[in-house]
Amino acid sequence: MKTAQVLVEALPYIKKFSGKTVVIKYGGHAMTNDIMKEKVISDIVLMKFVGINPVIVHGGGPAINYWVEKNGGQPEFINGLRVTDKETVDIAQMVLVGQINQEIVSMIQKLGGKAMGISGVDGGTILARKKELEVDGEEIDLGYVGEVEAINTDLINQAIEHDYIPVISPIGCGADGQIYNINADSAAGSIAASLQADKMFLLTDINGVQDDNDNVISVLDFAKAEDYKKKGVIRGGMIPKVNCCMDAIRGGVNSVHIVDGCLEHSMLLELFTDEGIGTMVVKE
Repeated sequence: MKTAQVLVEALPYIKKFSGKTVVIKYGGHAMTNDIMKEKVISDIVLMKFVGINPVIVHGGGPAINYWVEKNGGQPEFINGLRVTDKETVDIAQMVLVGQINQEIVSMIQKLGGKAMGISGVDGGTILARKKELEVDGEEIDLGYVGEVEAINTDLINQAIEHDYIPVISPIGCGADGQIYNINADSAAGSIAASLQADKMFLLTDINGVQDDNDNVISVLDFAKAEDYKKKGVIRGGMIPKVNCCMDAIRGGVNSVHIVDGCLEHSMLLELFTDEGIGTMVVKE
């Protein structure tokens, strides 16, 4: 009976989101844990089977850190952004495009889906420019760190039209041909806005945005988000994530959901149940 009740509750949501595009930023510990990796990917394949068009934008920070250290370097971050010299951008490209992207594609196909790996460089999918950063009035050179200038959705739409799940690496190319490493949250937000996605998921290592009593905020609108940032309730690494959500919504995405990628079936619970399980960010 419980199973039947779950299916009945999910049915109107399946109907509502059938044919809609959902962008999923996949990263964090859910990507490094093999058991959780298969569960996350199986949920994404299920979305495809019930008529939703999932688009994956993946990170790969821990794997990049591993190879930087293996090559004698030390990962360095400023305001959450990786300082990226020539050797590091080559490592990032190798790890994101050559390793992680193909692992995700292979797992989707193992679980019965069809996937197409796309680097942001392919077909000019992510046009990037050098990221400018100012800290305390001083300009900081982050090296080959980029920010999105424009998204070309041609390859992504072709993949969707042919029933593939696009799997996108956040590597961009400048107008001069320079390769840039791009923050995966920002890349996902720009891609979601360009696709006019109905929803975007940010899979994180916590179960959503928390209030000052450490309770998960089920629905977070722009006014409340700005108030919580001023009060320091939203702080640290959650600030750029919330800003990314707000930018995506300003770009045309209906809602963005911050959920714990290590919680089993978190996306399905957020998408297909009345109560949800993470934080849904909306305009108002």
